[in-house]
Order: sequence, then C-alpha cells, then structure tokens
Amino acid sequence: MGGQHAKRLYQAAIEPGGCTVTSTVVRGRVTEPHPGTRTEVVAIVGGGASGALAVRSVLTNTTWRAVLVAPEAQPGRGVAYGAAEPWHVLNSRAAAMSVDSADPLHLVRWRHERGMAAEPTDFLPRADFGDYLADQFVEATKAAGDRFQHHLATATSIRRHEGGFLVSDDSGCHTYADQVILAVGNPTLTRPAAIGDEAFRSFEYINDPWAFGALDAVPADQPVLLIGTGLTAIDVALTLTANGRRTPVEALSRRGLVPREHPELPPTATAFDLPASATLRPLLRRVRQEIAAGSDWVAVMDFVRTKADELWAALDTAAQERFLRHCHRFWEVHRHRMAPPVAARIAELRQEGTLQARAGRLTSVVPHPDGGLTVQVEGEEPRRYGAVVNCTGPGSLPGAAGPLAAGLLRDGLLRPGPHGLGIDTDDDGRTIGADGEVEQGLWLVGPLRRGRRWEATAVPEIRGQVEQLTASMQMQ
Repeated sequence: MGGQHAKRLYQAAIEPGGCTVTSTVVRGRVTEPHPGTRTEVVAIVGGGASGALAVRSVLTNTTWRAVLVAPEAQPGRGVAYGAAEPWHVLNSRAAAMSVDSADPLHLVRWRHERGMAAEPTDFLPRADFGDYLADQFVEATKAAGDRFQHHLATATSIRRHEGGFLVSDDSGCHTYADQVILAVGNPTLTRPAAIGDEAFRSFEYINDPWAFGALDAVPADQPVLLIGTGLTAIDVALTLTANGRRTPVEALSRRGLVPREHPELPPTATAFDLPASATLRPLLRRVRQEIAAGSDWVAVMDFVRTKADELWAALDTAAQERFLRHCHRFWEVHRHRMAPPVAARIAELRQEGTLQARAGRLTSVVPHPDGGLTVQVEGEEPRRYGAVVNCTGPGSLPGAAGPLAAGLLRDGLLRPGPHGLGIDTDDDGRTIGADGEVEQGLWLVGPLRRGRRWEATAVPEIRGQVEQLTASMQMQ
C-alpha cells in the first residue's frame, strides 16, 4: 500500500519527456523570477538507496536544485530492496535504518502511521523498507517543487564543462551541473575464474541472482550449487526452497563459513579501549582479550564496527592486505549477521539436508553432455548440478567498474581506491583523479567508497556519508 501511494505521488511530480531540465538551466544557473537570486544545480547519478538519500539531503538546502539522472521510475529501492521477496528481511534492526540519523525511530513511526506493526528491535521485510525509502524520496521531492527534476535515463558520461560538469545520458540529454554526486552502487559482479566460456554462456549458469527472473528457471528436482556462503547465498537458498520447494542446495566457498545469527534482542552495548594501530596484531589481541574477559561477542563486534573506518585507515598497506587475506571472511560472518527468523529457517534446511554449506576450492565448471553443469572441486570427483549460481558478490576495480565509472576511470576523473575495493576519495567524499588531485565538485556516496573507508555498504554508513558530504558541500 505504501509503495503504490509513493509511486502515484512521484509519477505526478516528475517531468514528462526527455530534456526538460536543460531548457531551464543556463551554465549551471536556474532562471529565477527575481533578479539576483541564484540556485546551484546538483546532479545526482543513480536511483538506488544511495541516490535517493542523496537527493533528499540535497533538497534540504533551498539554494540548491537537484537533478536526478537515473532510469528507476521509483527511486530508492535499488537492487537490495527492489528485487526482495517476502522472505527477505533486513540484516539490521529497524532502529538503525531511519533515513535521518538524528531520528532513529522515524521508520518505526512511519510503519505505525500506515497500520503496520514495528518495534525498534525488529528485522523488517526488505520490500517494506524499499517502500519506506521510496515514500521519503517522494515526500522530499514533492515539497521541493520545481527545485527537483528527474531524467528517466542512464548516465553515459560526465565531463568537465565551463566550471562545472556536463552529464550526458542515453536519452540524448546533456545536463549542466555545478556539482555531481555519483551514487551508482556496487562494482559489477564478475564471473569466478573457474567458470568456462561455454558454461558462462549457458542458461544453467546464473551470474547475477538479483537480475529480474534470474532464478525462475532453476530446476526444483536437481541439485543446485551456490558459489559463496555469505548473505547472498543465504538469500538465494531461501528463494530456492520457498513455497514448498525442496531444491537440493549446496553452498561452496574457500572456508565454508556461514554468517552468524543476530540475537533475538540486542546485547547491552559495550565500549573499551581500542587504539588505532598500523599493524593487525595489537587490534586482534585486544578484541580477543575483551571477549575472553566475558564481554558478549556481538556487543564487541558492534563496538568495533563504530571504529572500523578509523582503525582501517590507521593500518599500513601491508596490514590491510593481510587483513583481506586472512581475516576478512571471519569479519564478514560476524559483522553481517542473519536475522533470527532467517537463521532459524537456514538451520531447519541444514538439519533436514536440503541445504549444505562446505569448504572447497572450485577449479572448473563446464557444460554436462546431458544438460546441467559439471563442477570440479579440488581433490573431489566431478559432480553434475542442474544449475550453478554466482553468490560471490561484487568484483574488484578497475575490471568490475560499471560502464559510467569505467569511462570516468579512462578519462582520469576517477582512480581505483586501495586494493581495488572501490573508488578513491578524500575523507568528505570528493573523488580523486588519476593525477592524485581532488576533483572539486565531483562526489561519491555508497559502496564504491569502500577501500578508502571500510564500512561503506550498509544503510547506516551510507546515510552518514550523505550527511557528511552535503554538509561539506555547503561549506565550499
């Protein structure tokens, strides 16, 4: 109900047609009825959660005009919330997911106002959270009136132009902006090295499980292999075993580690001395000491999360690389936990044998002569699967850059961040070009900040990025 209401309001608010924005913009200035006034144009590229939060924040400044360049007809949902099934729930509690960090109960109140139950400690359906983001986006853009425009198109290039930027899109529009915020989501998925060319082209191999209808053709009566054992694999396993299906599912990763479970109620918060260090050993020792002394490991991990960015930044390059090689997966399964109802369902599937998670090294995947795919795991006999699903997550840059980011990398307006995890930025979110200089007026929010920051993928951290970024824009 909330999503349909948001859609109706938004469709009434956006401009029809193609290049309506450029007709009112002259060199970054919007024509105003009173001489002497000036409205700065901020273009936001990307219509997922990051882009919707950025638009909402930009429009709080009445001297700014926001132009969203995104193909999404209902901005805010993105991949995470737009493709969610009823059994997919948030991995964070409702109190952490408000659009406003100063008002943690905003999401809870929003649900109550619409006759839906919610408590601050609940793990809400992801689709409902997508409705919430879309609704808040609509509310902000409707209040802004003609200070907001939306180009229903995909940005194809961004280049410097007359003291600002020119954003071109696939509808043929060229939007001039004083400043640009890139909110283009994660790096693209890349195929694992073991997937052969023929297997990659086959319909039995699914490289992107979040693509529309991607899992519809997966056979229900043949075993399915998931490459990866993280939260994406958990979501896919839930889908493949929903509504009475009993598809045999096997999840494989190098370590075979599955995400841990959130407790039913959050533990009592803890805080302890955790000094930044250039090496890993002191940090690991201090965390282990705290847990050995009796602190709840969940509370310890949640506290470390609040310090993660500064701890990551203090590590030297060698220590960061060691963390990625040896500790990263252990951090992931303790930090990115399953909601209790999800964990209960996964435990049930594992107990009945429908789902297995194990360690192994995938060496090859090729088509089987009789259909399906033949999978070779190091040290094991080849096995045949009805389908293989890639659940490994985003790839590394520059290879996994989307078309727009790839073009900006080629043009030198961007450069890869540390370890290829994302795009390089300064602390406030300004991008750094190939020459090592900050690109004034070109900003980045969302998961592509990872590498320079450590925590950059969840809504609470992205919300913080947006709030810091727009505050910095106002100080320029």
